Amino acid sequence: MKISRLNSIEQYVLTNETVTIDELCEVFGVSKNTIRRDLNELEARGHIAKVYGGVTAVKTGDIIPVPVRTGINASNKLLIGQLAAQEVEDGDTIFVDSGSTAVCLLRNLSARKRVTVVTHSLTVMVEAAKYENLNVISLGGIFNRSTSSYVGVSTLQAISELKLTKAFMGATGVTVEAGMTNTTFLEAEIKRGVAAHSKKIILMADSTKLGSDAVITFCYLRDVSTFVTDAPPPQKFADYFRAHQIKVLHG
Repeated sequence: MKISRLNSIEQYVLTNETVTIDELCEVFGVSKNTIRRDLNELEARGHIAKVYGGVTAVKTGDIIPVPVRTGINASNKLLIGQLAAQEVEDGDTIFVDSGSTAVCLLRNLSARKRVTVVTHSLTVMVEAAKYENLNVISLGGIFNRSTSSYVGVSTLQAISELKLTKAFMGATGVTVEAGMTNTTFLEAEIKRGVAAHSKKIILMADSTKLGSDAVITFCYLRDVSTFVTDAPPPQKFADYFRAHQIKVLHG
């Protein structure tokens, strides 16, 4: 109960950027003393900071915990998952990465046959295991709690031995200049390896990611086959996708 409330409060602050203590009390139906204790715990995570009369999101390159990321822009991610499922065909071997958007794809594959899901994400493994029509290949490695995924040399080695039909990938940021970017080196290396061993790359990113830039580029937009998002992309992106014959699916 408390953990769920903490995650919900953190998600609310990250979504709204700055909120007052009074607002949090009203939204979550708890006392000021409870909110203050919760904020003390959440501040230790490093993604929010207390300010006079309230709390604000910390603008850093730190990874937001999976339970929080999953809840941010949840309806848009569900829509993207539905649209991306159109790109999956019977017999495909697909990579689904550790992004909170990519996992929504799995819920829309019940009609597909002989689909194999390859992933290094524990969250994806758990979700894919619910569907009898999906075969699952788990990549080994060292477990990273912040991304709920496995990383390391053994993970990269396993990827190099696979032949992937399509890779469904998310990104921390997407720009025309830097392409698809991420905040952590090992995660970016895995994404880069997947991109090199997949026939098609499908980028799944909600519109808030467009124009944002993280530290490490793992794939350039020119290498993307399909871009799936929740709304029509800005003109700069639309022009680029048209010029490079990249398919765009949006809500």
